[in-house]
Amino acid sequence: MRLLILILLVFPLIANAAYERNVARPVDKVVFGQVESVRYFSQTEVVHARANGWETFIGAVAGGIIGHQFGDGHGQSLATVVGSIAGGSIARQHATRAYQREDKAVELLIKVEGEQYIDVIQEVDPNMIFTRDDRVRILYFHDGVRVDKVY
Repeated sequence: MRLLILILLVFPLIANAAYERNVARPVDKVVFGQVESVRYFSQTEVVHARANGWETFIGAVAGGIIGHQFGDGHGQSLATVVGSIAGGSIARQHATRAYQREDKAVELLIKVEGEQYIDVIQEVDPNMIFTRDDRVRILYFHDGVRVDKVY
């Protein structure tokens, strides 16, 4: 009987599954198998980045300097304040930006002992490209899973 075990790692956990240099991690279990199918895909996420406030401050200072060039006496003070408010407001609107981040992943369907299948989705490592029939090892950690080729 075929048993399908599905292990799906969501993208926030993928970053934790990547290897880091000079870090030893205890492995809970190792399972060897053979890749049955490979599917590379990407997920695009829109990220709204907010500035840390420096842009707004610089915009307010620049607006104040420009506003100070107009008027005399109280009119000049008023123009400076209005310029500061306008400059800070404009800078704040432009400081909040949205950009797209693309995460590349690979889905591996792996046949292991006993006619079992394990499906793993993990971050793409450009130095380890998987193909059908590759011999692999599945490393189980307390916080996730990682698949590597067996050399």
